[in-house]
Amino acid sequence: MQRRYTLPVLLCLAACGEEPQSREPAKPPPRVGIVEVRSRPTPLAFTYGGRVTATRQTEVRARVGGILLRRAFTEGSEVREGDVLFLIDPAPYQAAVNLATAQVQEAEATTQRARRDQQRTAALLRAAAGSEKDRDDAVFALAQAEAALAAARARLATARLELGYTTVTAPIAGFTSLEAMPEGSLVGTGEASSLLTRITQLDPVQVAFAFHLPDLAALSAGDGAELQAEVVLADGGPQGRVSFTEATVDPATGTVRARATFPNAGHRLRPGQFVRIRVSGRLRDAIRIPQSAVQQDIQGPFAYVLGPDGRAERRALRLGRMLGEEWVIEEGLRAGERVIAEGVAKVTEGAVVDAQEARS
Repeated sequence: MQRRYTLPVLLCLAACGEEPQSREPAKPPPRVGIVEVRSRPTPLAFTYGGRVTATRQTEVRARVGGILLRRAFTEGSEVREGDVLFLIDPAPYQAAVNLATAQVQEAEATTQRARRDQQRTAALLRAAAGSEKDRDDAVFALAQAEAALAAARARLATARLELGYTTVTAPIAGFTSLEAMPEGSLVGTGEASSLLTRITQLDPVQVAFAFHLPDLAALSAGDGAELQAEVVLADGGPQGRVSFTEATVDPATGTVRARATFPNAGHRLRPGQFVRIRVSGRLRDAIRIPQSAVQQDIQGPFAYVLGPDGRAERRALRLGRMLGEEWVIEEGLRAGERVIAEGVAKVTEGAVVDAQEARS
């Protein structure tokens, strides 16, 4: 009997005997942008709060007592070194100068007479007409007269000095404060020396602040150049320099006291004012990579480095500071390596990549 096959069975047999005609093409490796890791000098900048202090500030006090006759300046005005500020009644001191002058003249006359007596007794002794006692007495009298003359001259110098102190002058250039004593007041000396005014120098000025120890260590890793500073103001502040750094660390705060000096020609900064300053320096041979090259997972920050076989290698990183759009890398990368900075999201560890130079 002849067998008959139904159509579905024939179709099934035909389908089972066919080979697949096409396969899905393999995906190309992801295209990524790479940058070469370089070690280069890197600018660093740190911002701190600080307080403006005067470079020089002095108290003007009376050095002699008496009645304050006159104030010769406008309160709050700028004065130059040596300008007259106050006048204390000079009359008693002028009288003391006159008396000391007369005493000097008297002592000079006494000295001249004692010198002539000494010369006369010495001549008589040589002529065998005098005694050695007379000569010795004359020599002693001359020495006493010369000592008295020296003392009188010292008293005259002191009297003239005190007379000069009745004119109170500015010891430094700067701006005066309010007067502490009005005209007509009785001023004193010694422990009760009367404060008359204060003079504050406003150009230059200083800003006292404190370094965080890691910041100072980073700045000190540079080439030893002087640290630059800038006062941060809305319309731009003056440029200056760090003029003092304490040698020890404050154990209470872990900071290092410092001071920066700034020109202040326009007197925009005033002592006691709180400001922010930016201290900048250079960190020698720091490695920086673009922010886009740094990834983060539960194990910490990492980056992909292009291996010699064209595969992506994972490198754990220890990050430093963020500078603009770059990270300073403290550990994990070496100069000359190539790190993937573009297309990182498409990369997995050990994957082959199509590496191109990054656009920036």
